[in-house]
Amino acid sequence: MAVRIEKVSYKGFEDCIRMSNDTVDLIITTGVGPRILRYGFVNRGNVFCNVEEQMGKTGEDQWNIFGGHRLWHSPEARPRSYVPDNFPIDYRIEGNTVFVSQPVEKWVQIKKDIAITLENSGTKVTLSHTLTNKNAWDVECSLWALTVVAPGGTEVVPQCQIDTDLLPNRMISLWPYAKMNDPRVVWGEKYILLKQDPKTKQPFKVGISNFEGWVCYANNQGLFVKRFDPIEGALYPDYSASTYETYTTDYMLEMESLSPLTRLKPDGVVTHEERWFLFDQTKIPYTEEDVDKTIIPFIEKTY
Repeated sequence: MAVRIEKVSYKGFEDCIRMSNDTVDLIITTGVGPRILRYGFVNRGNVFCNVEEQMGKTGEDQWNIFGGHRLWHSPEARPRSYVPDNFPIDYRIEGNTVFVSQPVEKWVQIKKDIAITLENSGTKVTLSHTLTNKNAWDVECSLWALTVVAPGGTEVVPQCQIDTDLLPNRMISLWPYAKMNDPRVVWGEKYILLKQDPKTKQPFKVGISNFEGWVCYANNQGLFVKRFDPIEGALYPDYSASTYETYTTDYMLEMESLSPLTRLKPDGVVTHEERWFLFDQTKIPYTEEDVDKTIIPFIEKTY
């Protein structure tokens, strides 16, 4: 069955694009962003979090998270990272792919583009993210792909298993507000498990040298898997520790993959690919043994 692409309204955004096959659908707003606001099984719930009080709002002066999937550039900084993107974007459709393009950011002068491809069958989505430097001078940055997922689940982040003999094989970045004894976190031998707790507003953020190239999130909408291609030996943001970062607070959890830090010359381009998968598996893991038994068999299907 071919992918269907149609115009729809979604939660107050009138000019949205719905991509669907017989299994999953995505909704991309063209009123702000770029943002992908929905990914899920057809006629079932949304894997992503939507910030309901922000849905449908356009033209505002302050930056809004909205929820869903977005594209940023790292390292994070104020005000550069929070230039409002509450304005219409350009798009075009070619076959199974929707290309969304933000106008060049005012003041920052970085252009953001995402190509979103849905397979004819199954759940696989491929996203090619691009940043283009439109300044008259070099800019050092990392491409940063962030997915805001719905509350109530547990994330699994694999730890590096490379045998480096007498040298360390992993690095971890922690933010000032992140507590090592946060009860939402299980620091396992093979995996880090992070629970999203709607009753806990205290934020938590960690970055890790994830060279396994996958992370996943299990909740009542299924098992969402995000794959990416880390580069060993490359310099990454945030003390070079972070091929992957994750953040949580009371209303969501954020899954963030990054490209290496790159010095972009004027009109220079950096790209970063993610591949998404969704499985109809709603068992939430609590231990590393749970991950090995109920999660890893699905991860192996994404290679």
